[in-house]
Amino acid sequence: MYSHILVPTDGSELARKAVAAAIGLAVKVGARLTGVYAVPEYIPPVDAMVPVYQFPSRDEYERQAAVEAEVVFKDFAEACTQAGVAFEVSHGIDSHPYRLILATAAERGCDLICMSSHGRRGLSAMILGSETQKVLTHGELPVLVVR
Repeated sequence: MYSHILVPTDGSELARKAVAAAIGLAVKVGARLTGVYAVPEYIPPVDAMVPVYQFPSRDEYERQAAVEAEVVFKDFAEACTQAGVAFEVSHGIDSHPYRLILATAAERGCDLICMSSHGRRGLSAMILGSETQKVLTHGELPVLVVR
């Protein structure tokens, strides 16, 4: 069936539901998991707009992103370890998480993506968009959507 499941996570309660579903499926089918976390791209400050504040350099921003990813992956790693599921983690910097999700799935040879969805509809869906919808639209892998 499935042997390698990609699980996008941001550490939120909703994402934890997808992690739990992916772990349950992985246990049943003997799959391994890859957790992925997207950090927004660095946008350098414009001096005229921000004359007083200190902003991190690009390198410092990337170091902070790595620390943030470690925090996000802590619960993921503990849950996988407790269930006896093999896993790996990956984070990247991309303001469009769906691109990172699809690229990581391709690079790692995943055969299923298991992710959460807020289930937004109407105007809020149009304004906020949906990373899950973008993964479904732009990707070719099967996607298990958890609410």
